[in-house]
Amino acid sequence: MSKIEIQAQPVVRSRVLMPALVFSVLVGFTLALFLFPALIIQPFKYQSPRGITLAMAVRQVAPLWSLASLAAALLFAVILWERIGRWTRPLLVLGIVLASAATVMSRIDYFEWMFHPAGTPGFRSADQAQLAPSEMVMAVNLNGDARAYPILEMAYHHIVNDTVSDVPIVVTY
Repeated sequence: MSKIEIQAQPVVRSRVLMPALVFSVLVGFTLALFLFPALIIQPFKYQSPRGITLAMAVRQVAPLWSLASLAAALLFAVILWERIGRWTRPLLVLGIVLASAATVMSRIDYFEWMFHPAGTPGFRSADQAQLAPSEMVMAVNLNGDARAYPILEMAYHHIVNDTVSDVPIVVTY
């Protein structure tokens, strides 16, 4: 009797192991489609031309491939649901939640959150500004009205709409 039980156990494991592995790969792939461009394209971090090209290529195909990967992960989750124990089902749910979030995020321009225009910039006089002596700025001087825009701030905003000496300007970096 115990011989039959020992032989039946590997069959049950193989019915779970392969679909669980495929499910895990699909969830990981979906997450990678969202995270890879976000990790490569960052301000103040070296970005090689090859890395940027690859990140933008992934960004282009991520909406379609993440949806297909999520659909396949859902199919494998349904297959696995009855085959796994009660305590491992939350892992399936977690995987589907993560893959769903990555699929949604791959359709959103999250770079706008990182690099958004500064609305109304606030200015301080030169003697009140707390800039390190080595900090670089972009400067504008029109008719004696001077402004300095710190590069550290401009790297995250890229665009500042401002008025200098009653002239509307756009400062970009």
